[in-house]
Amino acid sequence: MGPSALRTAGLVNELRSLGYDTQDRGNIQPAPQRSVHHPNAILKGLAETVAWTEAIAQAAYEASADGVPICIGGDHSLSAGSMTGLARRAAEQGRAFFVLWLDAHPDVHTLTTTTSGNLHGVPMAYAMGLSSFENVFPPVAAPIDPLNVCMMGIRSVDAAEREVVRATGLTVHDMRAIDEQGVVPLLDAFLKRVSAADGVLHVSLDVDFLDPAIAPGVGTTIPGGATFREAHLIMEMLHDSGLVSSLDVVELNPFLDDRGRTAILLVDLVASLMGRRVLDRPTQSLGYISKPDA
Repeated sequence: MGPSALRTAGLVNELRSLGYDTQDRGNIQPAPQRSVHHPNAILKGLAETVAWTEAIAQAAYEASADGVPICIGGDHSLSAGSMTGLARRAAEQGRAFFVLWLDAHPDVHTLTTTTSGNLHGVPMAYAMGLSSFENVFPPVAAPIDPLNVCMMGIRSVDAAEREVVRATGLTVHDMRAIDEQGVVPLLDAFLKRVSAADGVLHVSLDVDFLDPAIAPGVGTTIPGGATFREAHLIMEMLHDSGLVSSLDVVELNPFLDDRGRTAILLVDLVASLMGRRVLDRPTQSLGYISKPDA
């Protein structure tokens, strides 16, 4: 229901109002399911997730030839497909592929290390080509270089994920780093690296990157997330950089939302990324009735 909620909140119309030739290509259908097995019996929805990954990877790859793909949808397992399809396109162009990962979690569990079995915790590990996915998920044509990944907003990391972060050299800016240094120097340093490499930049935005006080419509609420202003500042910096070539918006659960305000906030953030400025944003009435003069 996440894509429907974002459409209802006006995502397509907002992009068009900014002057973009925007095509809504509809909902992707998963590839035919095949029988897949892995020794970790706790894995949930394995065959379904593999089928979705195959379909999303191909759709993202094809769309990246036509413009800036925006993949909207359910949980973060979506990015297993979007990142691998987009990295394949970048490799064919001879360009380095970079990822800005905005999330409370690093999602670097493998099929072996996950103890929850939730496959929205594995997409980055899969896209980087870590072991355990062989003969289960589609082969990764162009594994992402961990040194080309920057994670911001992280505040929930399992022990196995800490080891992956240490071993791979992923750049991880947790919320303490953001509190101490602010988003500007952290993001600016990463964007300068992307620019120097003439890289292709993909942004993956998980709703739980945001503080649940402003974005309650997510199943994995972790207190202490990014504020409204921090999130918009990141998006405005990304637009100013001119580097973003694709975007994921994931983990929106409209059943947990409060009158659609998370969906509306996400649309606003995408609009900021695509160039809408604060001065362009109309003031929203809170519905108060003025008290008559005495």
